[in-house]
Amino acid sequence: MPHDHHHHHIDPETGDRRMAAAVAVNLALTVAQVIGGIVSGSLAMIADALHNFSDAISLIIAFWARRIARRPADAAMTFGYGRAEVVAALVNLTTLIVIGLYLVYEAVMRLLAPEPVAGWLVVIIAGLALLIDLVTAALTYSMAKDSVNIRAAFLHNLADAAGSVAVMVAGTLILLFGWTWVDPAATLLIAGYILWMAFSEIGGVVRILMLGSPTTLTPEAVIATVEAVPGVQDMHHAHLWQMDEHRSSLEAHLVIEPGSWGQADAIKQAVKTALSQAHDLRHVTLELECASHVCKQPQKIGHAG
Repeated sequence: MPHDHHHHHIDPETGDRRMAAAVAVNLALTVAQVIGGIVSGSLAMIADALHNFSDAISLIIAFWARRIARRPADAAMTFGYGRAEVVAALVNLTTLIVIGLYLVYEAVMRLLAPEPVAGWLVVIIAGLALLIDLVTAALTYSMAKDSVNIRAAFLHNLADAAGSVAVMVAGTLILLFGWTWVDPAATLLIAGYILWMAFSEIGGVVRILMLGSPTTLTPEAVIATVEAVPGVQDMHHAHLWQMDEHRSSLEAHLVIEPGSWGQADAIKQAVKTALSQAHDLRHVTLELECASHVCKQPQKIGHAG
């Protein structure tokens, strides 16, 4: 999904410190929730603890991916390491889906075989969990705007905050009315929310890893911009893909009009300038062809075989 990338960027070291603090508070909360869930008998709290532990793990993965992504290009990774964050996002979102499906299974089993729940303890610990979730959200929110990697970890946290609210409501209803079925019902709500958020983000991540074109830019629009440049007869074999979340790349064959071969370099530069201004495309590789030696039966987008 498209996002505005013109946010204030946080200093990398400051971002790393925020991530480390978020990991610490989430691990501490996980321990408290597991103990509370076992003592109270609340499946919803244990489910929330499981998801909260995944928050901590997702933050650790996101933290290391951030550091790897800052490495410069080298002989092994000539495009650089920016996609480390995309891979981390895929891992975290896939984990969210697995957790969501597991919680659905556990909730259904508990609905079929209800167990007693200590509602007062559920409400207290869920309240603590919500506080920690808000702290974590504050630490990662601004970074999530600019990074699909941090956004995936942030979604873990956001789902956990929603889970904490659902657990608090369930515990209160158990206290007031003795409705033990509310606990697995709340678990189903948590699971549904987790799955909805994960599936809404994972498509964009897979698109980047599959070398898909940017969702905000079509190859047809790029070709039209190029072919409007004076001296250009045609463009074909166009490959447009996302190098990472913020950078796109174009590779194509550029056919120079008859009689304009002497200005081929100037035309190529004019094309690159037009692409930069119209589509913010700055990584462009063009193979020049003269009008009398064009590819036979070329495809506009991609190439046969």
